[in-house]
Amino acid sequence: MLNALSTPTTVGGTSVAHRLVMAPMTRDRSTPEGVPTPLNAQYYAQRASTALIITEGTQPSDDGQGYLLTPGIYTDAHIAGWRAVTDAVHAADGRIFIQLMHVGRVSHPDNTPHGRQPVAPSAITPNSAMFTTSGLQEMPTPRALSTVEVAATVGDFRRAAASVVAAGADGVGIHAANGYLIHQFLSGNTNQRTDGYGGSIENRIRFAVEVATAVADEIGADRTGLRISPGNALNDIAESDTEDLYTALVGALSPLRLAYLHIMHFGNDALLATIRDLWPTTLIVNRAGTDIATRAADIDSGTADLVSVGSLALANPDLVAHLQADAPLNEPAPSTFYQGGAVGYTDYPKFAG
Repeated sequence: MLNALSTPTTVGGTSVAHRLVMAPMTRDRSTPEGVPTPLNAQYYAQRASTALIITEGTQPSDDGQGYLLTPGIYTDAHIAGWRAVTDAVHAADGRIFIQLMHVGRVSHPDNTPHGRQPVAPSAITPNSAMFTTSGLQEMPTPRALSTVEVAATVGDFRRAAASVVAAGADGVGIHAANGYLIHQFLSGNTNQRTDGYGGSIENRIRFAVEVATAVADEIGADRTGLRISPGNALNDIAESDTEDLYTALVGALSPLRLAYLHIMHFGNDALLATIRDLWPTTLIVNRAGTDIATRAADIDSGTADLVSVGSLALANPDLVAHLQADAPLNEPAPSTFYQGGAVGYTDYPKFAG
């Protein structure tokens, strides 16, 4: 493995053996009730040699679900299912943070346990469709959360964080990226509120800061991480003030001294440098679409403390062994990413060397 990736370090209160993190990826393989299965435990345990696993998005409430067969972490059954996953990862000497993801408006009533209209900062219809059991359907106009409901949603994240700890995970990753609820609060095209959560940048970052503060207060800042994706247009996001927005957000989060900040980087190197200067603890960088050597260079330069990979970890259950032997890597099969079952999930071949 490249020297830059090989040295041990810590992520908050968690010791890790090297610098290569498994990024979160939606896999749609839990039960219809959102309970992780033995197949999920096998999948994550296979990849335990990465320095840290950050799991797929996991809904903190019924309102938080958007896609079919995604896991939850707010019932006793969810906790028991995740406990089997974390036990399997720890038995393989791995480290695992469960990522909390509330999708907000990126949903459809057919995919949620309660069949209700999606919620969002504002009642603005996303220009995209959602796959449901009835096929592809347009996403409906969401219902704007009241100010009281925003506070209740912060409470959902807090309770879900406590459930993550009860499930035996090493920590929580908060998903504030990719056009989901927290990102919807950040972006002016999806947040047109007139209360204390909308309008100015200070108001639009408030929900993200309150969620991070609540989770850190519940389980400890050294077990709490957060993911952002500045400039990402996924799920019909259109940021108009990316540099100012994320400079303010990272500045407001910095005093919490969370375990890590995980940034999906799409090429704005000046903003990345600003974030590096502002962030006081571990910075994980994911340079989407680049090879391992390019990512490792961020560690050599001091831009990142750790780097993450997504589909390469998906397709190579023992990615670290491949890299240590400089062996050819398996290619991901995108057609199997979300199809369910073991195919394209737990059946990728291991390194035979």
